[in-house]
Amino acid sequence: MSFHPNDLARRARGASWMLVLLFLVLLGAFFRTQVLRNSEYALKSESNRLREVPLPAPRGIIYDRNEQIIAENVPGYSVSMLSPAGDSLRASLRRLSALIPLSSEQIESSVRRFRRAPTRPTVVLADAPFDVISVLEEHRVEFPGLIIQSAPKRYYPDGEAVAAFVGYTGEITENELAQSEYESYKAGQQIGKGGLEKQYEKQLRGQEGVRFVEVDARGRVVREAGARQDLRPLPAPALHTNIDLDLQRYAASLFGDSLQGGIIAMDPVSGGVLALHSAPSFDPNRFIGGIPAEYWRQLNTDPRRPLYNKVIQGRYPPASTFKLATAVLALNDKVATLDTHMPQSCTGGYQFGNRYFRCWEKKGHGDVSLARALEVSCDTYFYQLGLKIGLTRLIAGGIRLGFDKRSGIDLPGEVIPIYPYGEDYYNKRYGARGWSSAVTLNLSIGQGENDQTVVNMARFYTALATDGLAARPEVVRNDDERSRTRVIQLSDRELQGLRNAMKNVVSERGTAGSARIADIVLAGKTGTAQNAHDVTRDHAWFVGFAPADDPKIVVSVMLEFGEHGYYAARIASKIIERYLKGAPTLVTGSPTALATPTSADESTR
Repeated sequence: MSFHPNDLARRARGASWMLVLLFLVLLGAFFRTQVLRNSEYALKSESNRLREVPLPAPRGIIYDRNEQIIAENVPGYSVSMLSPAGDSLRASLRRLSALIPLSSEQIESSVRRFRRAPTRPTVVLADAPFDVISVLEEHRVEFPGLIIQSAPKRYYPDGEAVAAFVGYTGEITENELAQSEYESYKAGQQIGKGGLEKQYEKQLRGQEGVRFVEVDARGRVVREAGARQDLRPLPAPALHTNIDLDLQRYAASLFGDSLQGGIIAMDPVSGGVLALHSAPSFDPNRFIGGIPAEYWRQLNTDPRRPLYNKVIQGRYPPASTFKLATAVLALNDKVATLDTHMPQSCTGGYQFGNRYFRCWEKKGHGDVSLARALEVSCDTYFYQLGLKIGLTRLIAGGIRLGFDKRSGIDLPGEVIPIYPYGEDYYNKRYGARGWSSAVTLNLSIGQGENDQTVVNMARFYTALATDGLAARPEVVRNDDERSRTRVIQLSDRELQGLRNAMKNVVSERGTAGSARIADIVLAGKTGTAQNAHDVTRDHAWFVGFAPADDPKIVVSVMLEFGEHGYYAARIASKIIERYLKGAPTLVTGSPTALATPTSADESTR
């Protein structure tokens, strides 16, 4: 078979054009790769070669009102590991456990962290002690994926004294990572877990930085410094509170190791929280980097419930401290005046139907006015006053005063007090015929279906201390606005009359005579609440303010199993004296000494 010369020439030209076309395609691909998508491929190459090591940002320092440190950051060490796969990480950590204490649970937790963020170094120890770091440094060559770095560590100089309001920090959990509010967080990061640390997490967090390390194809670190310029972390701004740290320490010392209960001290006008303590407490420093199992077990099995904030989460019958609310409602509805006497004088109790309601004073108080009934805490008087007000108005009035709502304090976890919302409350709880009007008598003296928080009673007394406006408690300083709500609609004369009665409570005439402070007039009300869990040991209350005619501080104290109202009153008076005078002079000795009755204490109510 032969080819014509023209056919050969044509085929040669076709082949040439095909070569030219192929060359142009290759040239285009080269141009696209090297020029148009150069940055993309360079980034992929860089990503394969470099790993980002997060640099935790220092959390914002928390200060008290006088710029004393409540929470700060100190140098610490963290241990992380780079690994190409979860199984490889597990194997490395098992080998590592032969050198340092590392439980199976810690290993599996690290593997779970890796699966959530495989490109980030997996946190193994968020807060490693120096002796562990020393051991790891000696064996570092055996673990090429190991990363040891200094990291800011949260520290609370006053530990247990501030735990009730400052909270603590801890590693973010898998459940928290699934929540929308933590969508920008990564596994292994530290977040606020309680108190101010949690409430103000966004302000305290700071902005994480990045350090770059160079790795080989197997994910082993081959260069730690100079791989690429680091992005420095940005510390968060400071958080300034209304807390008076000296007063806080003093309040905590009064409880010592023997008492359990809660106390809050507030500025009655601004609502600024000066001190807040729940006893017994816990050490938030031991929560940093992971809670030791034994300490966690100890806290959870302690019957005194140290993790339970008794100021914002504890609910207790307010007892006779609630009689001021009953008096306010009676005056507001024109049911009584401060000079009103009840039809039946107090002979030690009050007969209602087929039941006899006792007064705390077995001998009785005789024929007393409303003002005098407050001074001596006469139950018989308030039984009758409650009946005059009526259950419907007593419930509605209590709701108007805010006893069915949270105080609004800027701390997480505050519970809603228990207070009836209407007569239907009793129908649902006891059945339509399972209760009688006798519930009115209990409600009028702060018992029955009425459980309040320590902070909510303080909020109510800020209205008594001022002009009828209740202040919202604020731990963090807010210079822009003061949140106050009018809850008491009484004349100046009526408010002053109630204050005078409260002044007489803390005098030789009243139920808390031993709580008097030299040169300072203290006004308040004691309370002894029945304890549903132990009928032989009542809870002790006192809520008051000083100076009585120009209040600068309101204090609410509740002692679980305190038994006597004057006990709580004397603790409150020492806190008030410390704040106003700078040094206590009333009582010296141990916390137990404060409970010793004196001739000035007329009653336990």
